[in-house]
Amino acid sequence: FNSLNHDMTLTEFKFIWYMEYSHRMWGRAVGLAYILPAAYFWHRGWLSRPLKGCVLALCGLVCFQGLLGWYMVKSGLEEKPDSYDIPRVSQYRLAAHLGSALVLYSASLWTGLSLLLPRHKLPETHQLLRLRQYAHGTTALIFLTALSGAFVAGLDAGLVYNSFPKMGERWIPDDLLAFSPMLRNIFENPTTVQFDHRILGIASVTAVTALYLFSRKIPLPRRTRMAVTSLLAVACMQ
Repeated sequence: FNSLNHDMTLTEFKFIWYMEYSHRMWGRAVGLAYILPAAYFWHRGWLSRPLKGCVLALCGLVCFQGLLGWYMVKSGLEEKPDSYDIPRVSQYRLAAHLGSALVLYSASLWTGLSLLLPRHKLPETHQLLRLRQYAHGTTALIFLTALSGAFVAGLDAGLVYNSFPKMGERWIPDDLLAFSPMLRNIFENPTTVQFDHRILGIASVTAVTALYLFSRKIPLPRRTRMAVTSLLAVACMQ
């Protein structure tokens, strides 16, 4: 209010306050949805030794995610007397918060599906091993693209250029490496952050498409083929 939104009304403030409050309450509900059933299943002896390790890791990650969220929000409330920028949370902490959420979600889904769906016993052919390695590489690329999106959001970098495929009138903007030292541009220059996100996004879609085309040459179970097809559909929609 002091730095930016001088004319904000109490009603407008309540709107963003309730958005933040709902997000916190939802996060706490997620934490209870993990911890309470886990404690019950543990007490009843329904968890195997390996699964106990998974449960502890997931519950720990839920708690860590909450602490990281608080740490992120705190950065947006700190006084920055040497900065003339508009108040915002640290893009580094925002990316960490999003990254840990993606890890938590993926680990939860992987654990749940491993219990619900028995693993296919397939012959370890050279093609299948290559497909698995390529799938892991594509996963890492998508994760990196999502993290770069957090930097775009944290720096409001999406407002810098709104044309595609060019950025303004150029393929490569003039201010791509305006900051010094050069490494700062990757994380703090809004133009570079948006440029990187575009390149990573295009690379992710290309990698998913290549993964799909490669999977068509291999005899795969119906469930696996459906997963690869769904991945391509979601990538195109995204």
